[in-house]
Amino acid sequence: MAKLDINLLVIFDAIMAEQSVTAAADRLALTQPSVSKAISRMRYAWKDPLFVRDGRGIKPTPRAEVLWQEVRPAIQTLVDATSEQRFDPASSERTFRIALTDGMSRMLWLPLRQRIEQQAPKVNLYAMPFRGNGESLLVDAEVDLVVDYYESQNRKIVRQHLFDNRFTCLMRPAHPLAQTAPSLEALAGAEHLMVSLSGNTGSVVCSALAKHQMQRRIAMTVNSFAAAIDLIKQTDLLCVLPYPVAYHDIAAGDLISQPLPLDVPPAPISLAYHIRSEADPGVRWLRQQVLEIIEAMRPVLNYVP
Repeated sequence: MAKLDINLLVIFDAIMAEQSVTAAADRLALTQPSVSKAISRMRYAWKDPLFVRDGRGIKPTPRAEVLWQEVRPAIQTLVDATSEQRFDPASSERTFRIALTDGMSRMLWLPLRQRIEQQAPKVNLYAMPFRGNGESLLVDAEVDLVVDYYESQNRKIVRQHLFDNRFTCLMRPAHPLAQTAPSLEALAGAEHLMVSLSGNTGSVVCSALAKHQMQRRIAMTVNSFAAAIDLIKQTDLLCVLPYPVAYHDIAAGDLISQPLPLDVPPAPISLAYHIRSEADPGVRWLRQQVLEIIEAMRPVLNYVP
């Protein structure tokens, strides 16, 4: 290993990141035959096949997986040290795209805009619709970040846990159940509003009720958190939503938050990005802004309804 050409490690990293010889060649501006020759040299040096065919693509061996975890930090350090990329927030005119639901945009968009006005006045920030399709958006380079509920285990995606979205029972102050925490029976008997981005009416609340041999009536669905909050304020619909999404409305007294009488697991919210952007100083700056905003909101995010 001491005499190994460092270029092999760079090529190995690209193949592992892209899970494709063709994509790795494109990423490194090399020809496919040259990448294939490099793989042969790696196999000889490391005494392992490293990559095996998997349908139309390739799959790394267990040895390749372990090796990548060991060498990737060092490779990233080298890339950072030799990168010519620069990002000056004060003068940059870049456009960044973040995939997120409108619930998350209610939390992030105002503080992000305020930071952009102060630090990066020429930077544009576009919200992209998120319907559980974060992996394809990142792999296809349609967005720079995904900030929401994200479960993918794709090795090309780096995922950082931000907080747990804890659910609460929301209603207008004049709602019949607003004065005390609802019982299990009262919750099941109420008319519910549900936010469904897909249109599906299955939910963690329905699953939790089913464990008690109960079900609720979903009287109305919407595909927007903002629309849901407007409806809750003016009707007798009851809605189970993440507490942080409705925090400002609760604090203003426009909505009442009551604890749920059953165990509903929180939704883990993550910041996710493709590893191709790890060395991009602009995306790194944007990630840092999101992390600092989330940290400033920690008291609200950690509140248990």
